[in-house]
Amino acid sequence: MVPAYAATLLKHNGYDVVWDDGIAEEKSYDKWLNDIINEEPDIIAIETKTPVVKKHWKIINELKEYLPKTKIVLMGDHVTALPLESFENSKVDFVITGGDYDFMLLNLVKWLEGKDNLEPGFYYKDEDGHIKNTGRFILNHDLNSLPFIDRDLTKWWLYAYKNGNYKRTPGTYTMAGRDCWWRENGGCSFCAWTTLYPNYRVRNPELLVDEIGMLIEKYKVKEIFDDTGSFPSGEWLRKFANMIIERGYNEEIYIGCNMRFGALTKKDYELLAKAGFRMILCGLESASNETLKRINKGVTVERITEELKWASEAGLEPHITIMVGYPWETKEEAMKTVKLARWLFEKGYASTLQATIVVPYPGTKMFEDMKEQGLLMTYDWDDYDMRKLVIKAPIDDNDVKELTRELYKSFLTPKYVMRRILSIRSKEDLEFILRGAKKVIGHLKDFSPSN
Repeated sequence: MVPAYAATLLKHNGYDVVWDDGIAEEKSYDKWLNDIINEEPDIIAIETKTPVVKKHWKIINELKEYLPKTKIVLMGDHVTALPLESFENSKVDFVITGGDYDFMLLNLVKWLEGKDNLEPGFYYKDEDGHIKNTGRFILNHDLNSLPFIDRDLTKWWLYAYKNGNYKRTPGTYTMAGRDCWWRENGGCSFCAWTTLYPNYRVRNPELLVDEIGMLIEKYKVKEIFDDTGSFPSGEWLRKFANMIIERGYNEEIYIGCNMRFGALTKKDYELLAKAGFRMILCGLESASNETLKRINKGVTVERITEELKWASEAGLEPHITIMVGYPWETKEEAMKTVKLARWLFEKGYASTLQATIVVPYPGTKMFEDMKEQGLLMTYDWDDYDMRKLVIKAPIDDNDVKELTRELYKSFLTPKYVMRRILSIRSKEDLEFILRGAKKVIGHLKDFSPSN
């Protein structure tokens, strides 16, 4: 979403912008590379993350062979945590730290033209090849000043139909805030978003409602998922939901969002359902209160199950995320999480699930803790893709794969399957279930013992 804002903001300020997503367009690498070379851009900006950063270094070095005058910019949570590393391993020209790389990319372009001073948060090479930086990034940009994302420029249709989050298509994303309001003791210890966004900011609810209205009218969107790390709660949320109802948008679309347990009341869930919300994505993470305390979730298992009950009874479809492979959990303790997931699906309190292996990313408190305790098994970033253990734990790779597969099998209870069948009211409902089943099968293959 932030790269989409960056592209829009640059175009809005009169620059020629190309939105390039070779993966979404299913290009071969050679086709993608030739297209970039033929375009001869002045600047290439790449959002990177830990599991792909080494691949991006290789791409940057190859691009520089063909386009030596093109300035290449890296941005994202990994390079925010380790900005100097990319200069040591690639021919990158600039690294943007912090999460406002839409505003900051525009600032960089203006600086290169001699029209502005470079603001805090940049690392770059000077004319002598020395690495300079402009200091710690400052998140003082006004989110309300951003134009609505140019959906045509950013090829919204590439992401509108195959996304498993959408029950109705076409669907699209919005982003009300940056990024999660949970900040007590630094937030969740495993979360990389706090690396980018140490403080939480949101757009005015009126702007998001206006944007949704535009998406319905101009693009005939049927479902929207807001990708804020944690959707605003409290009075902001209630004002937004009531405005959606007042304008009648709740009759035209589904809305989904990321949310934290411990934020909403039973009445809040009921209001969300009335406002057209469907999927609420929340992190359960573990069935152990001790684990929840260690990762600083700020909530208990008891509260989680109570809220899932509230949400499902209101008519929402909760999606839960779970991790296995904590360095303090035995296989028996992790199995309690599997059993809780099965019970939640059996009771109808959870609708869908995502299971991953615990990975501490650079910049997070968990990474620093694991490093200090000598529990990191590798610094090869290729291994940080949530498919294998990178930290020492009481269980091994085969155990975490087995546990992850068991979590994805949690759906397979007679009551859950019958409930899903009985929920089918349209062709869209059937297609949604089939897409979900296909994804579950894919996840089971991903975590098979042979992988």
